[in-house]
Amino acid sequence: MSAPILSNHGCRLNAYETEAIRELAAGAGLEDVVIVNTCAVTAEAVRKGRQDIRRLRRDHPGARIVVTGCAAQTDPDGFAAMDEVDAVIGNVEKMRRETWAGLATGGTEPVQVDDIMSVTETAGHLIDGFGTRSRAYVQVQNGCDHRCTFCIIPYGRGNSRSVPAGVVVDQIRRLTERGFNEVVLTGVDLTSWGADLPGRPRLGDLVLRILRLVPDLPRLRISSIDSIEVDDALMRAIAEQDRLMPHLHLSLQHGADLILKRMKRRHLRDDAIRFVEAARRLRPDMTFGADIIAGFPTETEAQFADSLRLVEECDLTWLHVFPYSPRAGTPAARMPAVDGATIRARAARLRAAGEAAVSRHLAAQVGRDHAVLMESPRMGRTAQFAEVAFDTDQPVGAIIPARITGVAGRSLTASV
Repeated sequence: MSAPILSNHGCRLNAYETEAIRELAAGAGLEDVVIVNTCAVTAEAVRKGRQDIRRLRRDHPGARIVVTGCAAQTDPDGFAAMDEVDAVIGNVEKMRRETWAGLATGGTEPVQVDDIMSVTETAGHLIDGFGTRSRAYVQVQNGCDHRCTFCIIPYGRGNSRSVPAGVVVDQIRRLTERGFNEVVLTGVDLTSWGADLPGRPRLGDLVLRILRLVPDLPRLRISSIDSIEVDDALMRAIAEQDRLMPHLHLSLQHGADLILKRMKRRHLRDDAIRFVEAARRLRPDMTFGADIIAGFPTETEAQFADSLRLVEECDLTWLHVFPYSPRAGTPAARMPAVDGATIRARAARLRAAGEAAVSRHLAAQVGRDHAVLMESPRMGRTAQFAEVAFDTDQPVGAIIPARITGVAGRSLTASV
């Protein structure tokens, strides 16, 4: 008999939950089972999930295959119909001990997927983060109350719900005591944290509370945020708290106002520019990444050019470029589509702009001193998340003061 084999697809939150599933499945005594935690963010992500399931069946012919995650939540019947799949588990059910206990005893239905919109709590208390020896990720929020026209994730994750601040602080305190030097807060719509909690606290309140109550935590990082939802307390933290890392990944999606309206985003182009300028005034060393979609339905060449210019105007460094792909059931899937070859070409141009931005950022770091968190004996990252290569071994998990000596590809080089 063998321990459960897990395959994770998609975001950091999925990776967090995969670690929780590993513990739940092992605790239930599940053996000879392969668990695939799927992603539904794009049609390509779903295709890769199905491809992985078929590969895992070939590699593990005698094991049961259990499929869960966002793609399983949004299309349970489609995955249940695959010959390779033995069970389909929803996003709520996958975080329950009784689900895995039932699978271990064989006393459950092969498809367990309930209404995700009825869920009012999140399971952020299940594990004390996950990650490398240097960096841990902590789930503080799940789900999304917004309905962007291109996005299927709310139907996979449900409505927004928050992990109470006290639970988050206790987790981070334990992680710090275990030696983690950096903690990353994760969620589906992170800046909506607190809206469902008593008193309706904001993400900035949580950040300030963590930094105040866990003084031994050297570095706190927040993952992707919606800039239009950033609150005054978070701006104050950006300005005053050196332990909050100067790197923000923004959910921008596009640079043209008309496309943003058709996406049903809540910000316009100038809102994004104003936020970036305000954050940089408060923290001059701040760097920004962004999600941008290429080829959204009805996108003209001029509107695409607005996205390209936004990369320069906001001085975006780390881009996540998504070629638009229609998701069945979303309003955007019914809008006039852009030709596939055009979508791919525009995505390539955006990626090239991103690579040029990375090159500019790295070149500007040469000769500067950085505190580098070591992820492996010879690789670490700056506070702005740039990769740094060393020519001698350094202690993994330590924060090393280093002088940047050059650039090698997409990495900085450093001496100590």
